[in-house]
Amino acid sequence: MQENKEKNIEELLSDAKTYLDARMEYVRLSLVEKVSKGVANMITSSVVVISFVLAFLFGTITLALFLSDVMGSFTRGFGCVSLIYLAIAIVVYLTKDKYIEKAIINVAIKTYFNKLADKEDEQKI
Repeated sequence: MQENKEKNIEELLSDAKTYLDARMEYVRLSLVEKVSKGVANMITSSVVVISFVLAFLFGTITLALFLSDVMGSFTRGFGCVSLIYLAIAIVVYLTKDKYIEKAIINVAIKTYFNKLADKEDEQKI
C-alpha cells in the first residue's frame, strides 16, 4: 500500500513537472508571438508613415515649383504653398477640440477593440 502511494506521488510529481514545462513553453511561445507581431506592426507602420511623409514632401515641392512657374517667381510659388499650410494649420487649430481629437480617439478605440475581438476569435479556434 505504501509503495502504491509512493508511485502515485511520483507520477503526480512527474505530471506536475510535465505540466509546468509545457506551460513555460506556451508562455515563451506566446511572448515570442506578441513581440514578433509588435515588431512587424512597428516596421510596417514606420514604412507607411515614411512613405506618406516623402510623398507629401515631394508633392509640396512639386506644387511650389508649379506655382512658381505659373507666377513667374520662386518666391511667389513657395510663398503661396506656405500660405496654404498656414491656412490648414489655422483650420486644424480651430477645429481640433471639437472634431479632430474626437475622431482620432474613436479610431484608436475601434482599432483596439477590433484587435481584441480578433484575438478572442483566434483563441476560439
